[in-house]
Amino acid sequence: MRAVGLHEDVIAVTSRVFATGCVLVRSGGEAFVIDSPVFPDELEILPAIAAQAEFEVVGLLATHADWDHLLGRYAFPDAPLGAAESTAARLVNEPGRAQGKLRDFDDELYVSRPSPLSLPGPQRLDVPGYVDIGSETHELHPAHGHTVDGMAVWIPWARVLVAGDYLSPVEIPMLSPGGSVAAYLATLNRLEPLVEQAEWVVPGHGGPIDGTRALAILREDRAYLEGLPDAPLPLARRTKEQRRIHGENVKRI
Repeated sequence: MRAVGLHEDVIAVTSRVFATGCVLVRSGGEAFVIDSPVFPDELEILPAIAAQAEFEVVGLLATHADWDHLLGRYAFPDAPLGAAESTAARLVNEPGRAQGKLRDFDDELYVSRPSPLSLPGPQRLDVPGYVDIGSETHELHPAHGHTVDGMAVWIPWARVLVAGDYLSPVEIPMLSPGGSVAAYLATLNRLEPLVEQAEWVVPGHGGPIDGTRALAILREDRAYLEGLPDAPLPLARRTKEQRRIHGENVKRI
């Protein structure tokens, strides 16, 4: 796991698996954790990272309901979870799905965890909307298309965008069940003005990238989606796994 300070109030953590992104953000005496790393040892060390940086974690946020973004309660079991209304609805409509996906992952990699994943009902957040922390305010923006649910979090005082599973430098746009090309393109259009202002963008997978690179990825992703089903893959994302994802995208459209 890698932890990088992007601002005096923002730490980006990148998991060893899937390069999953997690962000700790602070204002005043309070801090939120957005999404999560994946492996048990990464989750175990997350409170120490927060404590060392004097981030007093009072809550968790999830950009969407995919299992690998929901593990923050292992690190902070008493912290309430906040999520978009669409994400809260997905967790209700797909009971046990995140836990089942986590068990499948753990079984395949022989991973042991201290307990099953507990996901009590999240606090439902208005998106678009705002959530306060200390003396500052995050902006919450709808982010659908990869899945049927989701939000991106703009941290204006630090000029950091937490993008969820968008703008990845390692993964092409992925249309999961419930996602769509039209919704994905609409999300890219909403995020574009924020990316243009951003000092840093933290995608769901791939680690933090500067705003200039994120803007280039956004344009590549838009061209890829508009070109489906015959779109070429972006030059830096032509691995075997990305070709498999492309094949699944073509089936879904």
